Amino acid sequence: MEPSVDRIADPWGARTPYGAGDRWPVRVDTYLSPGVREADVRQWVPSASLLHSNGDAMDIAVADGRVVGVRGRATDRVNHGRLGPKDLFGWQAGASADRLLRPMIREGGRLVECDWPTAMGRVVSRSQELLKELGPGSIGFYTSGQLFLEEYYTLAVIARAGIGTNHLDGNTRLCTATAGESLKESFGSDGQPGSYTDVDHADTLALFGHNVAETQPVLWMRMLDRLEGPRPPRLLCVDPRPTPVALRADVHLAPKLGTNLALLNALIHEIIRRGHVDKAYVEAHTVGFEELESGTASCTPKWAASICDVPARSIEEAAELLGTARQLTSTVLQGVYQSHQATAAAVQVNNIHLLRGMLGRPGCGVLQMNGQPTAQNTRECGADGDLPGFRNWNNEDHVADLAKVWNVDPEDIPHFAPPTHAMQMFRYAEQGSIGMLWISGTNPAVSLPELGRVRAILEQDRLFTVVQDIFLTETAQFADVVLPAATWGEKVGTFTNADRTVHLSAKAVEPPGQARPDLDIFVDYADRMGFRDKDGAPLVSWRHAEEAFEAWKRCSAGRPCDYTGLTYDKLLQTGGIQWPCTAEAPEGTERLYTDGFPWAAPDECETYGKDLLTGAATSPTSYKAMNPDGKAMLKAAEFVPPHEQTSREYPLQLTTGRTIYHFHTRTKTGRVAQLNDAAPEVWAEVSAPDADRHGIEEGDLVVIATPRGLIGARARISGIRPGVVFVPFHYGYWDTPHGDRPGLGEPGRAANEGTVTDWDPVSKQPLFKLSAARISSVRHDGEPSRAPTTGAGAPVAAAGVAPTAGGGAARATQSRGGAAEEAGGSS
Repeated sequence: MEPSVDRIADPWGARTPYGAGDRWPVRVDTYLSPGVREADVRQWVPSASLLHSNGDAMDIAVADGRVVGVRGRATDRVNHGRLGPKDLFGWQAGASADRLLRPMIREGGRLVECDWPTAMGRVVSRSQELLKELGPGSIGFYTSGQLFLEEYYTLAVIARAGIGTNHLDGNTRLCTATAGESLKESFGSDGQPGSYTDVDHADTLALFGHNVAETQPVLWMRMLDRLEGPRPPRLLCVDPRPTPVALRADVHLAPKLGTNLALLNALIHEIIRRGHVDKAYVEAHTVGFEELESGTASCTPKWAASICDVPARSIEEAAELLGTARQLTSTVLQGVYQSHQATAAAVQVNNIHLLRGMLGRPGCGVLQMNGQPTAQNTRECGADGDLPGFRNWNNEDHVADLAKVWNVDPEDIPHFAPPTHAMQMFRYAEQGSIGMLWISGTNPAVSLPELGRVRAILEQDRLFTVVQDIFLTETAQFADVVLPAATWGEKVGTFTNADRTVHLSAKAVEPPGQARPDLDIFVDYADRMGFRDKDGAPLVSWRHAEEAFEAWKRCSAGRPCDYTGLTYDKLLQTGGIQWPCTAEAPEGTERLYTDGFPWAAPDECETYGKDLLTGAATSPTSYKAMNPDGKAMLKAAEFVPPHEQTSREYPLQLTTGRTIYHFHTRTKTGRVAQLNDAAPEVWAEVSAPDADRHGIEEGDLVVIATPRGLIGARARISGIRPGVVFVPFHYGYWDTPHGDRPGLGEPGRAANEGTVTDWDPVSKQPLFKLSAARISSVRHDGEPSRAPTTGAGAPVAAAGVAPTAGGGAARATQSRGGAAEEAGGSS
């Protein structure tokens, strides 16, 4: 009998320590539905994470035609058998009783069920009307970070070459846009330089705005096992909250919100001043050192301390840690990305690695992380504001090459301006120039900033909205047509994680009712619209996922994200493989930039770059003059304060984020008992000094007010830095007592009732971390908040607060090594 653990109470499970350069030991995590034994399982079907970006490989247990559990895959390079809480339990959402089973259309102001021909007929009819009346720019597509590669690619072909619209983006704009943009700014192209295996070798780990323990728990397990083993790495954490990472850190910096760039400029100042620069590497492989040196010359720790409100001595300690590392691995996520100088700050982390010469070898990598399971695929396939294959929209040769792949004329692919980002798309819908918005796999009525404005946009009669999803979400309530989609385990496709590892997710069970795979829906639309290439053949010629994958391989050939060495059979047999995977690298590529930066060459680069302060585009001529030989680019940026400052009326800063138990707007996790019970209601974290100042006690019902709206929550008094209020963004207005949207002047439960409509000038990522706010207690009833106690929101005083636990329903087995290695494959 394998030991079992309550994986809600203990999200990261048992330790398996290992030392630098050793292989991470196997630990296979398994959860089966109550009453189901392994002997009852008739098939184990390969897949990977569906509720975060780590790409944990798992096998889906199937019995009697239904999913009954999951098991981590021991042989996979990403997780060596481990699963996090959302992996173990999140799959149960697929069997929820309120799944969408039939298409719906709006009749007389109400959504009513119909058949597929009727629903698709409405979508096609409205599309054709708008194309005839207003042209391609009247149609926009807003997609997800949770579909499959094959679906994004098909959507990109439809939008770019079928409709001919520039309006295609994903909700990855909210979570990973800065990751891609920062990589392009530094290296000329998207693509993560590092690998998760760098954790196995690093002597120093630096995490910037990345609560890995809660956002990618299996990656944190890997880090924890290194920290518990011989020759543990040193750890730097930059985060305003006392995350599990911060509690283990050798140096923890908790800067004032909106000051990341000042802090990073000071770190670079100290690295240069102390002589920690690898001058030979910088000379051979970079341009821009003189600009960076002069741009940070005055950015002393004392200067940064006055801006960031952290001790100058702590900044010096962090700089020494970074400067003396022999093998440095860094990660970056939303604490950096969702701010006003997001790209500029993320680029400075890249700069640190370039200055230290720490790229392209074991233990030396930077991971500009993703927030969603297939966020990387939206960027590769051109479904998030890029052209497919990391092609440059401003390079006529790149556009002509893509046109050749699609067999269309280059002028049929819109490239007169940058692809439209999501925030601008919603503005166009607000103004009326976009008359149809097709939303697939995302819930902007909860996830976008300033929700009162978003609801007003979606409520417009003149906007025809199509929502493609698995549940009748808050957004679907506004739709003119609702299309029921299949979900993970009900369809076939590939997805790529944050370190470029590609996994195949096979079909385990049939989708319920009339739900259809997203790929089938897109192909059906293309057929009904009659999209053709220049020879009169169907523009979308594929019908099945594997055919779509083969089409994508042709598009990726010769590009940085080359998939030509991959096949479905190979992924089934091998498990996760990192791109580029080619005839020359048939087993994939563990690290990029082992010998220079070929994709930074002027004729090859994905972008000519932007001004990090204003977002103004660099011309091709200027780029070629600045970087004629195709080297990595060291880019400086001056710190400027956030646009929205605190004031007497709004003395605090509102920031938002995640918990380990929920994903995005809880569309799935809110329907899973183990996960929902662990964090059933929204909360607001405040520091003890702020609680005293505002008369707040643990569990008080409080209202957080910003210039845009009101948020109601229970207070959790935590170790967060003073001056900050944290609210998780998972909770929508359906969490109010009667499931109604908040009325005018009423507090809602969604954090985005109060967030600001503003974005980073380079990546166009919204500023979810920076809103001026005030807080007040409206009721004290003696009940503590039900915020989780396992992560960054742990109470400073535990009296009266029950520890988060899942009980018997949350127990999963953990087996180590030996036979477990053999059990990792699929059957």
